[in-house]
Amino acid sequence: MHMTTVADNLIASLVAGGVTHVYGVPGDSLNGITDAMRRSGELTWAQVRHEESAAFAAGAEAELTGRLSVCIGSCGPGNLHLINGLYDANRSRVPVLAIAAHIPSEEMGSTYFQETHPQDLFRECSVYCELVTRPDQMPRLLRIAMQTAVAKRGVAVLVIPGDVALAPTSSAEIVATSDPSVRVLPPEAELRRAADVLDEAAKVTILAGAGAAGAHDELMALAEALGAPIVHTMRGKEHVEFDNPYDVGMTGLLGFSSGYRAMESCDTLLILGADFPYQQFYPDKATVIQVDVRGENIGRRTHVDVGLTGTVKDTAAALAALVQRKENRSHLEASQKHYAKARRKLDELAAPAKAGEPVHPQYVAALIDRLADDDAVFIPDVGSPVIYAARYLRMNGRRRLIGSFNHGSMANAVPQAIGAQSSFPGRQIVTLSGDGGVTMLLGDLLTLVQSKLPVKIVVFNNSSLNFVELEMKSAGFVNYGTGLENPNLAKVAEGMGIRAFHVEDSAGVEGALREAFAHDGPALVDIVTARQELSIPPSVQAAQAKGFALYALRTVLSGRGDELVDLAATNWRQLF
Repeated sequence: MHMTTVADNLIASLVAGGVTHVYGVPGDSLNGITDAMRRSGELTWAQVRHEESAAFAAGAEAELTGRLSVCIGSCGPGNLHLINGLYDANRSRVPVLAIAAHIPSEEMGSTYFQETHPQDLFRECSVYCELVTRPDQMPRLLRIAMQTAVAKRGVAVLVIPGDVALAPTSSAEIVATSDPSVRVLPPEAELRRAADVLDEAAKVTILAGAGAAGAHDELMALAEALGAPIVHTMRGKEHVEFDNPYDVGMTGLLGFSSGYRAMESCDTLLILGADFPYQQFYPDKATVIQVDVRGENIGRRTHVDVGLTGTVKDTAAALAALVQRKENRSHLEASQKHYAKARRKLDELAAPAKAGEPVHPQYVAALIDRLADDDAVFIPDVGSPVIYAARYLRMNGRRRLIGSFNHGSMANAVPQAIGAQSSFPGRQIVTLSGDGGVTMLLGDLLTLVQSKLPVKIVVFNNSSLNFVELEMKSAGFVNYGTGLENPNLAKVAEGMGIRAFHVEDSAGVEGALREAFAHDGPALVDIVTARQELSIPPSVQAAQAKGFALYALRTVLSGRGDELVDLAATNWRQLF
């Protein structure tokens, strides 16, 4: 009869905690854990081709389900590969447990083969990180790790030497986690103070972020009372944009002019569950009220006159009951009018290009929005695909939009799609992938085939690290080191067993997308898009204008003036 090991107890506890998948790559230091998983038969071993993908997949599952998810890596290089995806999960505040296997206990400190110090390496990207040195520390440390990940909504790392995982357990207790839901209200006096400030304001704008999740009704009621336009952040888009007559879009580099204007023209800014990082997009002279369940967030991006520590749902409801309804709706109406104008301009840009010309990326994004399912999960790669997702994908309360929006890592889309599709096998998962992103972790296209995950990958193939080029232009630098010599990515995907399409003309985009979306299995659509398409920010600062002038001068002087002609030809639609 098989004795119960630390690894057996770990797997049984994960099952009891509602975990369904464990993402990772096998290794000898993980043998005790993977064998316990095999014998249990109650968890799906989600094998990937790179541990970075495992961490991204676990983070996506946690974000979409709200439950604890798990990834594992073998000792040394194996678990080191987890670190980028764990940084992303921790910054996105989603509950992930990472099991980092370690070298044999008796060899620690001897510079043994593959020795690292994971308990030090992972500390910065986690809310809990501890080394298990003795079997009798388990399952207690497991319980602490799981509960900390769930309660603090972050990454917990348990470092477990292979010999400890194989050791007999001193306790067969199955650990579990408690419900982390909280309801936090600021003190009555602070609520009254905020309400007084809002009552005195003539023009209130709301900036709502991911902290507004689950507070849609309360947010609408407060906006109605205040006559306030609502600007949303990227992570707030899926929670705020739908069924929202007060919506005026986004601000920031990804946004457009109406969101920027609504914030710039207000005399009072009400920030609800947002940690928008770009200081230059906050109004200079407005009174600021900030609501956040994490008090440490208050005031770290802009000055704050009234800070309220509380959950958005509960605090917004309390404020709506205290404020007087504003009869003057001129600020809201002006913001809505400006938004309608900006929206029309964006829609005009989402047009097919002339025959023989590279496809406009706006056109691709608008078609994805129109053709995708009503409950699709969209995952854009960091870079220009995020811009087009922000501007053209419409949320409806059922669709989801996730990505590496806080950490900003390349190559997030396909790995996150692995976790999303594993968690929701019958749901449409669509990536808006960059050519740089999809090729960075190209091997995990094979995971889609091996695991039979019907992810739909749409590649914006502009043969460049396109957003980096935009950043270079805006700073006055000649583009250098950003070009990509890509193969026909459709043929590469076909060689892996994926249904694939290669499109070089606008006329072929809709048919390829329809066929890919209807395919019963993974599909990839490789679309050649315009490299020189500019993603113009909502407010062109003097420094950016100067940067573009320097870019033009330096480009001509370096003998590459033909790039300027191409740039102008591609973007005349946006400038006139």
